[in-house]
Amino acid sequence: MAQFELTMPKMGESVAEATIIKWTKNEGDSIKIDETVLEIATDKVDSEIPSPFEGKLIKKLFNENDVVQVGAVIAIISSDANASVAETPKTAAPVQTAAATTTSAPVTSVPVADVDFSGSDKFYSPLVKSIAKEEGISLAELDSIKGTGQDGRVTKADILAYLPNRNKQAASTPVAQTAVASSTPAAAKSTVGVPDNTILVQRPAVSVGAGDEIIEMDRMRKIIADNMVMSKHVSPHVTSFVEADVTNLVQWRDRIKKDFEKREGEKITFTPLFIECVAKAIKDFPLINVSVDQTGTKIIKRKNINVGMAAALPSGNLIVPVIKNADQKNLVGITKDVNDLANRARANKLAPDEIQGGTFTLTNVGGFGNVMGTPIILQPQVAILAVGSIKKKPAVIETPQGDVIAIRHFMFLSLSYDHRVVDGSLGGSFLRKVADYMENWDVTRTS
Repeated sequence: MAQFELTMPKMGESVAEATIIKWTKNEGDSIKIDETVLEIATDKVDSEIPSPFEGKLIKKLFNENDVVQVGAVIAIISSDANASVAETPKTAAPVQTAAATTTSAPVTSVPVADVDFSGSDKFYSPLVKSIAKEEGISLAELDSIKGTGQDGRVTKADILAYLPNRNKQAASTPVAQTAVASSTPAAAKSTVGVPDNTILVQRPAVSVGAGDEIIEMDRMRKIIADNMVMSKHVSPHVTSFVEADVTNLVQWRDRIKKDFEKREGEKITFTPLFIECVAKAIKDFPLINVSVDQTGTKIIKRKNINVGMAAALPSGNLIVPVIKNADQKNLVGITKDVNDLANRARANKLAPDEIQGGTFTLTNVGGFGNVMGTPIILQPQVAILAVGSIKKKPAVIETPQGDVIAIRHFMFLSLSYDHRVVDGSLGGSFLRKVADYMENWDVTRTS
């Protein structure tokens, strides 16, 4: 009887662990190849793990809410349909032993502690929460730890490095605890992590009336909320607007879309066209394609142009898959990437790497019938472009024979940018350049 190990898959260079949120198969269940065995979550994306083997699930090595390291064996699958569920595979013991003998770090499988972290606007992974619980670290003390992870998040390495020096740093902790404790019952205060300082945020008291419904935020909505609050505290937002005459672009797409789909096997929406224009404008204004480091004093100029596209999910949440190296792809390549990522985003099939590494983001508020919007920057980027709905309007057109009134297609573009490093001149010029590329779309091109 052959036995196979199902391991936690690699999910990107910056993802070292994941939380098991649901087993879709129980011990004793038959499994087909590519059938989903369990659902996992990282702080970036939720994923499903399919089985590369056919057989029977005879042993689950972790429980729901356990945090598991990438590469760890999470289940044993037998190729024998009559295998006994009770038997323990020989391969299971070494995995458990390795976890049990880990030094200076907690066991890789740590159940999420039942602790109320709602008093903080910072995001903490389940593993960090568990370590804090086991070490008796209060929420205020945890908030005081400076994180080195993405967007200043506290990582496992940060909290483990903090523990040996905890007594030295404890002197500063009561100050934070006193500040929180002194808040009135009418409001709760919490800290939001930003580079080199702490901002105290006061939440208003909210009453619940008769007949009101209380809806618990799902995991993704909580992460979105945390990131949006953090972004508004980190970056002073400014938004500029232009109105673009996109008649050439609209008429070109209407003319070629049927032949394009027949030739390429892909529907062409406006999104790939917008992304091409954005990528060209970024090459003209590379200082829009930057980030500010955690000290707030250094600008990181990005080599790659990776354009994220905000996509609405059936749950109502948003996710931002990324078109990597958008400036190096032709319109066919961008279209294929856009369609593939959008379809898999809606099906919850994106890999963590596919929503990382963005250097600029595009969001289409026009898809909801909105003419414009003021989007929030996706950190650590410094700008995000919103495109509104395309509307027909009468306009005055200059011709060699004189001015005439014609029906044209117009669209508002709005750019929110980080005023720490992007001034009105750069932000406005970049936005105008995007509009110029849209307005001057070559109607004679084939693709």
